[in-house]
Amino acid sequence: MEALAVPPPPEGFSLHGRTSPLTDPWAPIYAQTTAQALILGLWAREPHVNGRGFVHGGLIMALCDNAMGLSCVQAAGGETSMLTVNMTVDFLEAAQIGQWLTFETEFVRIGGTLAFAQAFARADGVPCARANGVFRLVRRTPAPTGG
Repeated sequence: MEALAVPPPPEGFSLHGRTSPLTDPWAPIYAQTTAQALILGLWAREPHVNGRGFVHGGLIMALCDNAMGLSCVQAAGGETSMLTVNMTVDFLEAAQIGQWLTFETEFVRIGGTLAFAQAFARADGVPCARANGVFRLVRRTPAPTGG
């Protein structure tokens, strides 16, 4: 079976620079950086759906988690990593093949050891899920120098 061509992303999005074994099968994933957050986006295709043809909730959860965590790193000045402590997701609408999905962090609060975020997943601009996440800040330590 011949794979369908993936349309280019909307203006302002480019290929997401971070990959992982979890998200590699969902590629291409795009990103847009704003002053407040990192927005992820992708065109919903066959590898993204469940047996009923809707975008799988696990994909929505994973990309909301990714967008919120990276937005928290950005808000913390990039000198930390984030580990997910807790995440809740409310599914609002079903997303379909062919829709442009975005994962947009709309709130970030950085504390001393925890960060809090809220994101919306949108299908063609319509909210399809709302996520809330709590992340633990992990300070990056410089690599030891020779000695």
